[in-house]
Amino acid sequence: MKKTRVSFSSGGLVLEGILAIPEGAEPFPAVIVCHPHPLYGGSMDNNVINNLSETLTQASLVSFKFNFRGVAGSQGEFDQGIGEQEDVEAAISFINTVKAVDSERIGLAGYSAGAGFALPIGFSDDRIRALAAISPPLSMFDFDFLKGCPKPKLLISGSRDELIPIDEFLEFCQNLSEPKECESIGGADHFWWGYESLLAAKVTAFFTKVL
Repeated sequence: MKKTRVSFSSGGLVLEGILAIPEGAEPFPAVIVCHPHPLYGGSMDNNVINNLSETLTQASLVSFKFNFRGVAGSQGEFDQGIGEQEDVEAAISFINTVKAVDSERIGLAGYSAGAGFALPIGFSDDRIRALAAISPPLSMFDFDFLKGCPKPKLLISGSRDELIPIDEFLEFCQNLSEPKECESIGGADHFWWGYESLLAAKVTAFFTKVL
């Protein structure tokens, strides 16, 4: 595995990210991983983001995590989700320039608010082939666009998530169009402490199958 700290542009700002490329024959499928809410301590060094990025690369997928504007070494400041969606678009454009990436096999994953920022962009951007929402905060963001989304999608949440009542999560999943995978992990809360490896394995298995 080769990890590289990279910089890329988003709306005149310079953002930082870490690109991890597996060993083997290029090109590889790739997954962009988006971190939780910047105002509540979210960054690309989050426990869930780190574990998922490592697991993806171990499974021979390129992983790309980055800090939204205003987080750590990324320029700018929080922009109420508007600029953050621009950052997601910029990350998609960046990953398409990486020689080791198969541009026909790119997925997008978001954790918590990261799913709220990322998935609307992934839904409308033809460069993204599959979507994953980890602990999507259904009361904070409008995810109704997923009900008509024709792309493969995974929604996964913990049974003890204090932000997303499990009944609400499962009801939302029932109304989604195919292809879809929805799963509740028993015992896990919103922060996935102690469940990171299980979560990462399930999300990685999804992307390995659909990309």
